[in-house]
Amino acid sequence: MPALTPDTIRTLTETLADLTEYLREDPDPAEALALVEPLLDEYTGLPVQLADTLRALARAVQDHPATPRTAQVDLLITELRTAAWELADQHTLHYALDDLRDLYGASPVSEEGCCWCR
Repeated sequence: MPALTPDTIRTLTETLADLTEYLREDPDPAEALALVEPLLDEYTGLPVQLADTLRALARAVQDHPATPRTAQVDLLITELRTAAWELADQHTLHYALDDLRDLYGASPVSEEGCCWCR
């Protein structure tokens, strides 16, 4: 795996911003759906990935030997984990994909079938 840097993560967020701008330009709904589908995948979509990232950050902070053991740090770790749970709850957005596919006659991106039909 290539080394991650703040610049590589910034590129990722810029790509997401580009997608948002593109969607604001009123593209064909089927094309828009195809672009957004990977973001809402039940297992690998943004809500799940960001939740996992926040949990990993909380663990890294908590387990680091230089982290002070204070009530303030405990609260910060709890806030990260709470945010992770709230984000993970958004994984159900993938159900909206079913309705959008029905509306626009689109099929799942994967040839194997969508993630919840395998």
